[in-house]
Amino acid sequence: MDKFIIQGGQPLQGEIAVCGAKNHALKMFAVSLLSDQTLTLRNVPEIEDIFRIAEILESLGVEVQHPRHGVYKLQPTNKICTVLPKKQVPKLRASILLAGPLLARHHTVTLPHPGGCAIGKRPIDLFVHAFQAMGAHYRYTKEQYRFTVDRHGLQGARYVFPIVSVTGTETMLLAAVLAHGTTTIVNAAREPEVVALAEYLISQGAKISGAGTSSIVIHGVKRLRAGVATIIPDRIETLSFIFLALATKSQLTITRCEPAHVEVPLQLMRDSGARFIVGRSTIQVRPWKKLQPLQVVTREYPGFPTDGQSPLTVLLTQILGESSVMETIYADRLFFTDMLNRMGANIQMHTSQHITIHGGTTLNGKIVDSPDLRAGIAMVIAGAAAKGKTEIGNIYQIDRGYEQIDCRLQAIGLKIVRQHS
Repeated sequence: MDKFIIQGGQPLQGEIAVCGAKNHALKMFAVSLLSDQTLTLRNVPEIEDIFRIAEILESLGVEVQHPRHGVYKLQPTNKICTVLPKKQVPKLRASILLAGPLLARHHTVTLPHPGGCAIGKRPIDLFVHAFQAMGAHYRYTKEQYRFTVDRHGLQGARYVFPIVSVTGTETMLLAAVLAHGTTTIVNAAREPEVVALAEYLISQGAKISGAGTSSIVIHGVKRLRAGVATIIPDRIETLSFIFLALATKSQLTITRCEPAHVEVPLQLMRDSGARFIVGRSTIQVRPWKKLQPLQVVTREYPGFPTDGQSPLTVLLTQILGESSVMETIYADRLFFTDMLNRMGANIQMHTSQHITIHGGTTLNGKIVDSPDLRAGIAMVIAGAAAKGKTEIGNIYQIDRGYEQIDCRLQAIGLKIVRQHS
């Protein structure tokens, strides 16, 4: 397994550009199954999760072309397979998104349990119940889910999500655009990625209203076109770079981002004393001498995102005083803090979802791991802030969501190398 070696403890400087949003791009790959025309995607991040979903689509019968960096062309063939591959699906949670378009157009889909980050069990009950509300039947045999609908196809329905689910909202949206009748999604996710997905679908003939609110209404249509879509900037990568700059007390300019998508985290940090110069598509982070401790609770958008919690926690170890983090989305996402404690942090875990950080401690380089995507980038930030050498293993998890992160961080002064084993 490859690993990162970081020599930390030095401030960074310069500019770093944000790539396209992983959580938008993955959904747009699934969109390709909704039409028989060619979908062209631009500003796609070159990351492992994208490579995996491209492999899955090819196995289903979609022609995937990659003419240049960040550009993909997706063309379904006349023969689409509706059985998702057992090898790739357990590696990618987002593979569940393919179920909606396949059910809508081909009336059946079979898939093993989707995988992804090891941050606790992530059941697919929400998707099962949503599909059942639209008239689908399912069986679970031999570790596979098989969904089917009768010859009349999926039917519009009113479905209330018991919890806010981004992937659940998007999956039902992808199924409903070609369903018969009207579908109403209640307690829908409001993330920018949901809005961007809906806007593209509308541009290709879908009838959707309410995206960006908690109630989305979809009037099913018989056919969708395909066109060109540009992936929006990754707001989680934006936050990762903000917390990297703050944790290392660096002046760093983040470019090609969308500041409006991170307004709540920016205000939270301003309240702590952080200084930013915000442009139309840039955020300059200024060095600091004193920041106030914070009490942070993760929330659905527009609140503080769970995916930004791990990088923020590293920063909190460097702020003198007592901070706290309450993780309300994923129960097991705070266990990585044990590695920060080994590096010299003073973090007390009250429950699997609540920690107190006694900040202002010096971090020292250690041998650590990447248990999941966001904890992995947090360990990179910790290594950058720490004195001495940090060795990070299992960096495939980081490569899942951050394009060539070692090369990009080298360009702003971080001493990081990728060591092949």
